[in-house]
Amino acid sequence: MPIIPDTWQYAVGEDKKKQFEILSKLMNDANVTEVINACDAGREGELIFRTVYNLADCTKPMKRLWISSMEDAAIRDGFENLRSGSDYNNLYYAALCRSKADWIVGINATRLFSVLYHRTLNVRRVISPTLAMIVQREAEIKAFKSEPFYMAVLEFDGFKAESERFSDKESANAAVEACKRESATVKSVERKEKSEKPPTLYDLTTLQRNANRILGFTAKQTLDYLQSLYEKKLTTYPRTDSKFLTDDMKNSVGEIVKLSANVLGTALPTKIDTAIVCDSRKVSDHHAVILTKSVKGYDTNSLLPGESEILKLIARRTLCAVSEPYSYTDTTAVMSCGNTEFTTKGKAVSNLGWKAYLSADKPNNVLSALENGTVLTTKSTSVTEGKTTPPKHFTEDTILSAMEKAGAADIPDEAERKGLGAPATRAGIIEKLVFTGFVTRSKAQKSVSLIPDNIGESLITILPEELQSPLLTAQWEQQLLLIEKGELSPDEFMSAIEDSVRTLVRDYKIIDGAEVLFPSGKPVVGKCPRCGTNVTESKTGYFCEKNNCRFALWKDNRFLTSKHIGLTSKMAETLLRDKKAYVKGIYSERTGKQYDAFITMTDDGAKTTFGLEFDNKK
Repeated sequence: MPIIPDTWQYAVGEDKKKQFEILSKLMNDANVTEVINACDAGREGELIFRTVYNLADCTKPMKRLWISSMEDAAIRDGFENLRSGSDYNNLYYAALCRSKADWIVGINATRLFSVLYHRTLNVRRVISPTLAMIVQREAEIKAFKSEPFYMAVLEFDGFKAESERFSDKESANAAVEACKRESATVKSVERKEKSEKPPTLYDLTTLQRNANRILGFTAKQTLDYLQSLYEKKLTTYPRTDSKFLTDDMKNSVGEIVKLSANVLGTALPTKIDTAIVCDSRKVSDHHAVILTKSVKGYDTNSLLPGESEILKLIARRTLCAVSEPYSYTDTTAVMSCGNTEFTTKGKAVSNLGWKAYLSADKPNNVLSALENGTVLTTKSTSVTEGKTTPPKHFTEDTILSAMEKAGAADIPDEAERKGLGAPATRAGIIEKLVFTGFVTRSKAQKSVSLIPDNIGESLITILPEELQSPLLTAQWEQQLLLIEKGELSPDEFMSAIEDSVRTLVRDYKIIDGAEVLFPSGKPVVGKCPRCGTNVTESKTGYFCEKNNCRFALWKDNRFLTSKHIGLTSKMAETLLRDKKAYVKGIYSERTGKQYDAFITMTDDGAKTTFGLEFDNKK
């Protein structure tokens, strides 16, 4: 180590060979004069094309189709304005650097920590910071100390008012007692007209979050269902980080809205704003996820239940996105009773707008009559008791949100990616954490939490800060953007990556007490005479679990094998406990006969020696 290739070699996967051979044959056909790259209009799309092009040994001229819209006019316009493939060389270099850097960091860090700690420890640029967030949340929950609080409550006709929190029940009871003899007087009423804009259309991550929160689907399940709908041509491309459509799609939005309403069996919005969902400046490789015109006439009853639910989520989001804002009056009233202030809040909905398609707030005008100086008679009084609550465990909904935001503030606005991972890879990252045993899914009531396992917590304990921080991704994205602009050479970037890996391998020191963090799970035969750590059995002997302790009892040590003695676990246990073990049938090299005696063990801290001790009485 470190493992840094002098030359990079690529191989076509077995499951891809047939398709690759078709492409290769076509690209190198004598009748083909040029090759058009119509992959995704982004960094990774460029890498996919160039990898296939180079593996096929193709030398034909390259042209680039650069489109984000699937409208016929946009596709025609793209083909009429093809650019030279060389215009995108820097984009390719940035993608290639990202790919190589991930490979170098991943293989070296995984091998380094796996070897040092005698466990398979997968370490990756995106997986490790994601695990670190889950571990950090668990630490906050464990460290949280819940404290009780009490509130005095007054009930009036149609609403309740609460006091501030009291730390002791006696104070809350005293406030309630004082109010039993008095009326409440309104001191202030504040009314604010508020409005909430419609939500944007779905990108993949937002759809996965909502499907997890509303339907309980994992991120991978949502992606799988969406991919199936895409292959049935019922929805647009799933792996997108855009929440808008391109400007040229304005004319077709109305039809998609009608199809969405038909899927849900609901009415169209009172007013449809198609322009609000179209903004080409906010579309990257692909536009937002919506239904396609193929939904018309399709028997949606034939879909799998999961596919049907995802289709309905997309349809509902589309209707919400083009609807009017949700408008309401927010009222906050403060009243005094028995020298204690009480507060009540309420909403009076003026226009349900986009929330008409959700389980929206019901109109509540009960506070509309309140004014300064209004005197109210209490119907009843009570004291409620509660406890401060710790932070909540991550669910797939909230971890996806955290991944999307992690380090994003440190990434330039024009960079291709924000946060940890790409929308298409985040589901796989969660599944990898669960598969490797770093994280477990724990179901409680209606939600499924992501809980770090002991080995996941131990891994974060021993990892250097730079490998568990999203800032590494932020730094890479800044530099990759410079490569795209031609302001940083790929060689400079890769040289820095290689230097950082060399430094990691050279300077990392194993954490003291790692045997506690990563117990082997092997059978324990006793305690080490040098350090007191567990000695466990392996195939070739019995070894101290502590990494920097060299104590070992080898099964094939010369003293025992010369006397035809097999070092069993029971004998090793006795030697470690009593420093000697009685053995029958010891072979004499001098006479060829057998005899019985004690095998003794002496360890001076550097070397272990064996001897014989005879007991005539024994």
